[in-house]
Parts: sequence; C-alpha cells; structure tokens
Amino acid sequence: MKLPGRRRDEAQSAASADSLVEAVYLDGAGGPTSARGAVTAPKGRPTPKRSATAKRRGPVAPAPMTSAEARARRKSLKGPKLSKEERQVAKAQRRERIADRRERMLAGDDSALLERDRGPVRRYARDIVDSRRNLLGLFMPVALGLMFIMIAVPQVQYYISPAMMLLMVLMAVDGVMVARKVGRMADEKFPDNVESRWKLGLYAASRASTVRRMRAPRPQVRRGERLD
Repeated sequence: MKLPGRRRDEAQSAASADSLVEAVYLDGAGGPTSARGAVTAPKGRPTPKRSATAKRRGPVAPAPMTSAEARARRKSLKGPKLSKEERQVAKAQRRERIADRRERMLAGDDSALLERDRGPVRRYARDIVDSRRNLLGLFMPVALGLMFIMIAVPQVQYYISPAMMLLMVLMAVDGVMVARKVGRMADEKFPDNVESRWKLGLYAASRASTVRRMRAPRPQVRRGERLD
C-alpha cells in the first residue's frame, strides 16, 4: 500500500544521508577523515613493534605429533651420545667435584660455604658456640631416649612428661643465653658489624641445638677454649 508523499520523503532522506557522509568522511583532498578532522593512518602492514618481535623470535618449531618425535627432539637437544666409558668418567668427575666441595665446606672454606655461613662474623659466632657446652645440643638424644622409655614402660609416662617440660624450659633459657653472648661478643670484636643481633642469635642457637659431631662446618675450636 503506497502512501501519498512517501517517495518525496525517501528522496530527501537519501540526499541528506549522502551529504552527511561526504561531510564526515571526505576532506578537500579526497582522503578519509573524521568529523573532528583526525586522519586515520592507512593499514595493510604490521606495526614496527610486532615486526621487530617477529624478527627477534624467529620461526617456531612445530610441536611433535608422536612420542617418537618427542624422544628424537630430546636426544638432539642433549647433544652427542656418550659411550659407557665416557659416562663412567663423567660420573666419577662429578662425584669428585661434589666430594671436594663438601670437604672444603666442612673445613670452613668461605668460598664453598652456604650464604648463611659466610663472613668473619658468622665464623666468630660458630667459634663461640663450639667453645662452650650447650644444653641445647642434648635435645635430640634426650628426647629420643625419653620416647623409647615411654614406649617400653608406659607406667612412667606420668613422671616423664613434667621432666620433658622442665628440660624444654632449661633449653630455652640456654638458647637465650648463647644468643645474647654471641651478639655481645660479636659487637665488641666487630664494631662495624651491621647484622642484627636477632638474626645472629638465631644462627647461634640453631648451631647450638645440633649435636657437635654433626655440625657443618666442623668445629674449629675445642670446648673450653678462650677466644680473643
């Protein structure tokens, strides 16, 4: 059904739309533009950043489709295959290096020590702990002995529990004493020391709680020896 005057309205709407498109998208030189005059850069090529990244990365190898291809790729990355004699020689050399490093660490060589054990301040703290008799070092053997006694004779559990509590209190007091002693003597010997007493005290208490023959590095001083 046609209404009167509709063709005239459609013609006017099409004319106004064409004029709006020309005003918004076309400038005087025929280039694309926006309503505010901002020119959009032509596309058709990647940005410089993407191009540089693609050149740096290079081609990516396709993923292996089967387990055989994966094994072959792992073998190629490992390099040439060694013979049995060469593997034995390499294993012996590796064991020798590990044993040498461990021996130097136990002897106190600063280059082979862990980061927590390095430095003259930590060495001095170890000497202070090793030169005294520490009640903390009896914790593990005494605890194991009391546990075996409790398992063998359950009737004495009533008496062992208070003894364990008393022993733990004495060990805590001994740990505080050795930590304070190490902090005070380290400050006197090394006035420029910037390490906190809290960390140094924890380090000393941790070493004191270990049995003497199991300490690493090995003790360099005898029990009762006086330190400068």
